[in-house]
Amino acid sequence: MAMAASPSIVKFLPGFDGELPFKLETGYIGVGEIDEVQLFYYFVESQGDPSNDPLILWLTGGPGCSGFSALVYEIGPLLFKVQSWKPGTLPSLRASKNSWTKVANIIFIDQPVGTGFSYGTTAAAYNSSDTVAAAQVYKFLRKWLMYNPKFGANPLYVGGDLYSGITVPLLVQTILDGIGSGSLPRMQLKGYLLGNPLTDDFIDANSKIPYAFRVNLLSDELYEDAEVSCNGDFVNVDFNNTNCVAVLQGIKENLQLLNEAQNFGPLCALAKPKGEGIQWGAEEAEFTDSLILQDIIPQLTCRSSSWMLSYIYMNDEGVQRALGVKEGTMNSTWRRCAKSLPFYEEDVSSTVAYHKNFTRTALRALIYSGDQALSIPYLGTLEWINSLGVPIFDTWRPWFVDGQVAGYTQKYEKNSYSLTFATVKGAGETAPEYKRKEALAMVNRWFAGYPV
Repeated sequence: MAMAASPSIVKFLPGFDGELPFKLETGYIGVGEIDEVQLFYYFVESQGDPSNDPLILWLTGGPGCSGFSALVYEIGPLLFKVQSWKPGTLPSLRASKNSWTKVANIIFIDQPVGTGFSYGTTAAAYNSSDTVAAAQVYKFLRKWLMYNPKFGANPLYVGGDLYSGITVPLLVQTILDGIGSGSLPRMQLKGYLLGNPLTDDFIDANSKIPYAFRVNLLSDELYEDAEVSCNGDFVNVDFNNTNCVAVLQGIKENLQLLNEAQNFGPLCALAKPKGEGIQWGAEEAEFTDSLILQDIIPQLTCRSSSWMLSYIYMNDEGVQRALGVKEGTMNSTWRRCAKSLPFYEEDVSSTVAYHKNFTRTALRALIYSGDQALSIPYLGTLEWINSLGVPIFDTWRPWFVDGQVAGYTQKYEKNSYSLTFATVKGAGETAPEYKRKEALAMVNRWFAGYPV
């Protein structure tokens, strides 16, 4: 294997007051026959007991979302100071007291190639897919552990959310295959964790209407009409079935102005690129126009208010220098989540079979869902979990933080395999972004082997 580029130890970041209170390493690791794919990563050493705490490789959803998004918005040790930002200035950062790095070492990675600061040295390097990306991340992890042998004995977990429900199981299976074949370095894989994971195209999509009814977004009459007219299949619609088509159109009209990421949250006003104005919708645009930002940021009604600041911050040359980004490798502006990866093929439509295979191992799984996400409803997640045939060990019950109900949980066990499912009450599709304290308590208990 070719030697990796020297990593950067980042002690100071623009916009953060003083030295970072944690160890941050950034760098590139090349994969491919000639290292033509250069994957950028952020490694945050545990602020607890780094020698013994778990090592998590975190794959941010997408595909095409930067690891920085998870680092600063979800489970990482930094947060933007949204309320104090002034247009025309560089956003400021502060430390998060509910970072998962309090209890774990975490590698955040920009993947697949073309995401964040990751790049290809050839045009062909940008050709990727679910299976190719998983194979490349496996090679990345092998190299990273070779360059960081002191973490080779730490319990290893692979995690992610949303679209990572596809790539994480692929990667876990690849790691298991490598362990079985004796590949080095030998990885201490103990389990995986997923939040609101896209898992099966049909199950996830078909659960939206039952979920919407369950949370009082649809009337009894409308839902019952849909059940009867569509025979419970709201995805593979026969357009000759006019009753089904008509009732689904009525449901669409009822739900179309909801924010699917957090269905009880507001539908957000988002800035379009290059001063084209303001649009309403849940899809993220490229936030680069500070005049539009000046109008939107003070509202502070949407999580996208904070997303906008990442575009300003990460496209700053001083920030890129501090992070050790290679000059000349950015073909365009940095994006939190690429709206599209033109050479990426979504070639896996379901990972249920992978989870089924994991039930024959000694792995531990934590699957959690923000219970206010219409985008990937917890009902669909429960459906595929129940299809695995793993007996329920601990029946449905509330779990608590500070004496308050933080969600509901159910545990499954079969031989040496265990799966914990938990909802996070009031959270959207990226639960730690909405409920940081509760999410940290959940994962801390799970890592320690305690009931959630």
